Amino acid sequence: MRRVAIAALVLGLLGTPALPAAPPLPSGYRNAPDARPVRTGSVLPGPGTYTDSIARGETRSYRVRLDGSSNVFLSAVLAPAPGTAVDVVDGVSLSLRSASGLPCGIRTDVRLYGDTARPVADYVSRRVEPGRDCQEPGEYDFVVEGVGRDGGDGRREAWRWNLELGYVVEPAPGSGDDAPPPAPTAWSTEPPPGFGDDASGRGRAARGGTGFNDAAPLAGAGTWRDELRPGESRFYRVPVAWGQQLFARARFGNATAPPGRSALPDGLRLALYNPARGAVDERKGLYTGDPVTLLLATAPAAYANRTEGATDAVSAMRFAGSYYLQVSLDRRAPAAVPVALDLALPSSSATAARGQEDAPGPASRPWSDAASDPESDAASGRASRGTSGFPSGGSAAPAPDPDPILRAVGIAGISTGTALVASLAVWPLLPFRQGRSRARNRPRGRHARGA
Repeated sequence: MRRVAIAALVLGLLGTPALPAAPPLPSGYRNAPDARPVRTGSVLPGPGTYTDSIARGETRSYRVRLDGSSNVFLSAVLAPAPGTAVDVVDGVSLSLRSASGLPCGIRTDVRLYGDTARPVADYVSRRVEPGRDCQEPGEYDFVVEGVGRDGGDGRREAWRWNLELGYVVEPAPGSGDDAPPPAPTAWSTEPPPGFGDDASGRGRAARGGTGFNDAAPLAGAGTWRDELRPGESRFYRVPVAWGQQLFARARFGNATAPPGRSALPDGLRLALYNPARGAVDERKGLYTGDPVTLLLATAPAAYANRTEGATDAVSAMRFAGSYYLQVSLDRRAPAAVPVALDLALPSSSATAARGQEDAPGPASRPWSDAASDPESDAASGRASRGTSGFPSGGSAAPAPDPDPILRAVGIAGISTGTALVASLAVWPLLPFRQGRSRARNRPRGRHARGA
């Protein structure tokens, strides 16, 4: 019986697979290194980036001094830490008000619209145009309100999350050679021929950033590959010139299915923000572990889109400069997912005819650093060959090197199992004293199931 009990214990240790370790939480949003901390009631002295925090039910107000000739965009990035419990209506509401409290335009709502924590952003603006409110120089209030719900039973605690504020001043439009090109009257909604074709079949590797400040530069058309961990968002910046459209396709590869073959609604996301951190558009997909493709197609970038844009997505394509792509994976996904990003930047025929694809109009000046080296260490480098896991013929991102601690634990486990098996072979040769009680011969300790 002793031999049977010991054999069962050894076989249990060797035959029961170890439970996979929970994936580590992704890195949180990285604020701008030169951001200045502020608090409610502070004066934002001028263009730049500022940091604060905000709670549900709280109102933060910041004073800004505006002249009478410049367009101003005031943004807020709400960035709950990865893994934080969130509600679909959690977020912030933004408004710009005169010193007397009159609104300078409609309020902007920035909501999570999901239950996975991720950075979300948008802006309010003061545009200098005849017939619009708040045209006079003076002091105004930029107001940020934390919104959400407590579930109706009062048990949900109020949150407090990181808040990054952006202040951008845009010169008034020029005239003559300095005037931005007119808005195109028509453009294609279909990607150009060869979109997403990659002659190497591998694309270039990219490591997306945590937000706007460390977004990986993706310069020009091509295919880039990355990998998303559960609950993670990654950001990439793409330069868009006057008259250019942006076609961006995210191809999420084969991945582990949710437990019980369930599905995660809106488990995959592809979002786009403009240079002033204004929301342009978003696509969402169902996560089942099968490949999914999400496609964004914009209007050509044109200064006139701010007044002539028929939709919010067209109106948001009002700048030339760095646009930001964000891909996100639901926190409940059981494992990492490979993703391929295909980009195309065709120019509209109207702008190309004028030869102004790269015209440095006034709206592009605040973001003149948009062009990035396509061969930078963050943006490119060949991805290793791998097994295809993407729709449309992509290849999986290279697997990371094993964690050295986990490797050591695995080696130790194999060594222990080998030693136990060897002990069975010599068990019959070991002398035992017959006088020991049955109780003292029982194995000590507990064998945890699934260890």
